[in-house]
Formats: sequence, C-alpha cells, structure tokens
Amino acid sequence: MTRLVALNSEHHRNLRIDTSKIEQQGAALRMVPVMPGEFLKLAIDYPIVLTKNAETGQFVCVALFGFAEGENLFWQGDSWESLYTPLNIARQPFFVGADDGGQPLVCIDEDSPCVRNEGERLFDEGGAATPYLQKMQGILAQLLDGERQGAEFVRQLQQLDLIAPMRLEVTFADRRAQRIEGLYTVDEEKLQALNGEPLQQLHASGSLARIHTLLTSLGHIYSLIERRNRRDAAAAA
Repeated sequence: MTRLVALNSEHHRNLRIDTSKIEQQGAALRMVPVMPGEFLKLAIDYPIVLTKNAETGQFVCVALFGFAEGENLFWQGDSWESLYTPLNIARQPFFVGADDGGQPLVCIDEDSPCVRNEGERLFDEGGAATPYLQKMQGILAQLLDGERQGAEFVRQLQQLDLIAPMRLEVTFADRRAQRIEGLYTVDEEKLQALNGEPLQQLHASGSLARIHTLLTSLGHIYSLIERRNRRDAAAAA
C-alpha cells in the first residue's frame, strides 16, 4: 500500500532510506514509464515501446521488463540485473506531488520498505537537505521535465501518424507461445516515407534520433525471451 505525504524537514528529520531496497520496488513490474532523455541508456538493456495509460488513454513510452503481468525478468533473486536502472525505479520512495497552488512538491511514500530508521539521512541536524536528498530531488526534476518531453515526443508521433500496434507473439524454449497485446511502436515504413519539413522537424527536435534508438532497442525482445527461458529452466530444475 502507498501512503504519500509531503516531505517535511521537521516531521521527517530523523527518517532514513535503505537504498538496498529501492530496486526491489520494481521486482513485480512488467514495465515502467520512461523519459526520452533516458532512451540511449535504456537501449543498452531494455526494449522501449509505447502503451496506453489505462486511466487517460494517452500513449506513454515504457521500458519492457517481461511478458506476463507482474513479471520482471531483470529482477533475479534479490538484485536488479542491468547496467542502468530506469529513473522511475531509482527515485523510490519519492514522488512528485503538487501543493494547493499546483506547484511541484516532493512527496514520500511513508509505507515504502525503503523507509527505515537506518540508512541514508534526508536532512541534517539543522534541517537542510543532505546530498542524498539533493540527488533524489534532481531525479524528480528530471522526471518532471521528462514528462513534458515525453508528451511532446508522443504528440509528434501522433501528428505524423507514426504509431502502430505491435504484432508480437513469442515462443519460449518449452514451445509455449504467448501473444503480447497492448504494445505499440513506430511504423518504419511511414517513417521512411517522410521527407521535407516533417522530417526536418523531427530531426531538429531530436525526436528522429530517439525514434531510431527506440526501434533499435526492440532487438532486446530476444534477450527478454532468453531471460524467460533461463528462468523457466531454473524453476524446472
């Protein structure tokens, strides 16, 4: 259960964060929203795709961790196996909220397993933010700006009618097949047909490079299949 409250230097003066439990918060996540500014780092390990937000119906970019609901193939035993942890995992247990005036506000999940009486302090004895908290505030700022960048990236794709559903059916080593629904990517044929001003706008905004990174990352779907095969083999043994 999540219990978000505004971070307060008085109320949370002695609160500490067990950083060893941060990545565990994503252990049962099949995917997580990601920002365009992360694409190059994400593409080292993860397939980057689009899906629709269940509440708003809007497209959002995500890093794919598994094929079944609740399956994260990067969580092995008690650790996250990848070279880069997505910011939406790394920022745990902190969230961006809003005050009564709509201004961004740092919130913390007081029920998170990361919240402990030992670990990284958030405030020093004088109530000032510690270097650790400053780092987390920086991550939240990146995510806030990344939401805007992501919305603009999706807007460009929709404007040019470049979003297409993925027809993804995978077969595992035990010959079981699974059809993956609800994922989208960039239509390569339509992208290649672009020219003139639309193509120039994509290039000038940096979106063209991000599209190519997204498309290249799809090769990691095969890596995910191999991870699933290894996990199934270990479970059978």
